[in-house]
Amino acid sequence: MHNLQHPNFEALKELLDKKVVQFNQPDFIKDDPISIPHLFSKKEDIEIMGFWAAVLAWGQRVTIINKCKELITLMDHAPYDFMINHQENDLKKLLNFKHRTFNSTDTLYFIAFFKDFYQKHASLEEAFSYQMKTNDQNIENGLNGFFNLFFGLEDAPGRTKKHIASPARKSACKRICMFLRWMIREDTTGVDFGIWKTIQPSQLICPCDVHVDRVARKLGLIQRPQTDWLTAVELTENLKQFDPKDPVKYDFALFGMGVEKYFYIK
Repeated sequence: MHNLQHPNFEALKELLDKKVVQFNQPDFIKDDPISIPHLFSKKEDIEIMGFWAAVLAWGQRVTIINKCKELITLMDHAPYDFMINHQENDLKKLLNFKHRTFNSTDTLYFIAFFKDFYQKHASLEEAFSYQMKTNDQNIENGLNGFFNLFFGLEDAPGRTKKHIASPARKSACKRICMFLRWMIREDTTGVDFGIWKTIQPSQLICPCDVHVDRVARKLGLIQRPQTDWLTAVELTENLKQFDPKDPVKYDFALFGMGVEKYFYIK
């Protein structure tokens, strides 16, 4: 545990708690990629489109949300059903799907992985938890295990690896950490789903996107010069001093303050 010797510890905690309440609200959903899994009620659909929305969360949020909706339409508004029951012919319409550097090769491999996985497992949670030990401080083993499992099919394209981050490759893993926040964090306001129970909210790592990173540095919550996995761990360890059971709720505060360009502490 980093002992955060912040000159204004109490004031900082008060500010962050206030900002969590402000931003962790249902109206946060509509402009955020989390709106995509919220379109579904079936657990598998929430997992599949939550994962996909997080992976595609790159660039303008409006574009990300529109791209995900396009993908949902291509899968007949039933992603899980499509994964399990599609015929080879059904895949043709997905060949034109593209977002930034994510292309049809990546799309088809994601579908192949989900089809293979859901034939053997009930929930995507198993893909993230199977390499974790009960006393793991955080999700590092889970993320590395997931990466290896995800690319375990024999025809896994090398190019798709750039879309799935892992701590072993020194990445801050911001998109997957965001996805895990959605699935694992217990949330009384109905933003995060909390549908996975094996991994604890206290083991989550805060997603370090540009807004969060910038605000966290201004507030003295990150000292590490670069932004990588150890930076995300440093930030989360510092946030645990404000709430050891649910440190990642402060993602809402830091992200919101970044968007607002607000980070003044008296």
